[in-house]
Amino acid sequence: MRVEVGAGLESFRAAARGLLARGIPPGQVHFTEAQGRQGSLLAPEAVPASAPGTGLTVPPGFLELAERAACHRSPERWSLLYRVLWRLTHGERKLLEVESDPDVYPVLMLSKAVQRDAHKMKAFVRFRRVERDGEEHFIAWHRPEHLIVRYVAPFFARRFPAMRWSILTPEASVSWDLERLTFGPGVPRSEAPEADVLEAMWGTYYASVFNPARLNVRAMRAEMPKKHWATLPEARLIPELVRQAPGRTERMVRPHIEVSAASPFLPAERDLASLAQAAQGCRACPLHERATRTVFGEGPVGARMMLVGEQPGDTEDREGKPFIGPAGQLLDEVLAGVGLKREELYVTNAVKHFGWTGDEKQRLHAKPGRREVLACKAWLDAEVAQVKPKMIVCLGATAAQSFLGPGFRINLSRGQIFETPWAKAWMATFHPSALLRMPDERARVQARVHFEEDLRKAVAIVRGLA
Repeated sequence: MRVEVGAGLESFRAAARGLLARGIPPGQVHFTEAQGRQGSLLAPEAVPASAPGTGLTVPPGFLELAERAACHRSPERWSLLYRVLWRLTHGERKLLEVESDPDVYPVLMLSKAVQRDAHKMKAFVRFRRVERDGEEHFIAWHRPEHLIVRYVAPFFARRFPAMRWSILTPEASVSWDLERLTFGPGVPRSEAPEADVLEAMWGTYYASVFNPARLNVRAMRAEMPKKHWATLPEARLIPELVRQAPGRTERMVRPHIEVSAASPFLPAERDLASLAQAAQGCRACPLHERATRTVFGEGPVGARMMLVGEQPGDTEDREGKPFIGPAGQLLDEVLAGVGLKREELYVTNAVKHFGWTGDEKQRLHAKPGRREVLACKAWLDAEVAQVKPKMIVCLGATAAQSFLGPGFRINLSRGQIFETPWAKAWMATFHPSALLRMPDERARVQARVHFEEDLRKAVAIVRGLA
């Protein structure tokens, strides 16, 4: 049976009610798109209101799923939706809980594609100001992937309730007159205004908030496809902002190379052995008063990768070696898994003394403050100068902030690669002790996956630099 439906979900719902009432299974139905008409060959009036089957109910989740999937361009969407609907109404009420089901999964993919497209429309619509009959009006032109104008329009009505606006797309248009939404046919881009007096101001604002230290060109192109650049006034600024990013990043990080209280304790001879010996007498901050010893870094000069943690732990303080406690054991396990050998790396900490609270029987880790981090910075800089690593991987926020300052946020920039004065490649990731402390097993497993991914990325970067 051929069933012709219009572009909207309501047309499909009318047709589906009629098909279900007649007990027609999916295998006997072929859905086609109506050309230039709304409605269906099986309209609601064709089925009496009291007819068996017209009172069937479906889970609310299906209606939400169908609303999104109906906006997809795929001509198969109606057949896919009807197969799922048939099974929901024939004994499989919990079908949607099985996301891997061969009927459910394709519908979910359609829905997710529409959600992504809706997100991009919300992000990339740019209004231009025009005058109409003496009134201010704002017009935007956008090219969505799917048929989402009716789906997304209520968002803009809520977002801009106090201004008159129109959004034009190739297939449909929508306008808001301060009271109601009005839908119309598609409009070519040539009908939309090219620019307005506010664009220069917007460009200035965009350039001022552009953060070069967080630049990831590949991710930017994925999130902001070039096909949208023609209607984004800030797009013309992007090539120059990308070109300037390395220099701007370097200027951002250089102010954080601050004078360290440990500088007077550095020896004249700056080889690693002399530095390690001199560090035992460091009194640059109060941490030395309770620590057993200074725990200096270990590893070969010329190591291509340097790992920098926060500070020694209880085991490290007693033994005098970095990363040999529980966190170090986890680190060794992950390093081996990504193909790194500990003896080929230089491993150290931003702070060289163990800071703790409590008593000798139970010494509890105390996070070092900014004062302690700055006090030890001279030792860390001296290690970097001697090792000359191709890449520095900071384990945890404290280590990262010892280089880039207290404004660095690991939850925002974890896994990103930066070029810095200290190394050609620099990255921050989780500290292994953070994984050990996570109380939720699911979060701990997910964090470990990210940790391993970051270190694999570091391995690939180092090999490329070599």
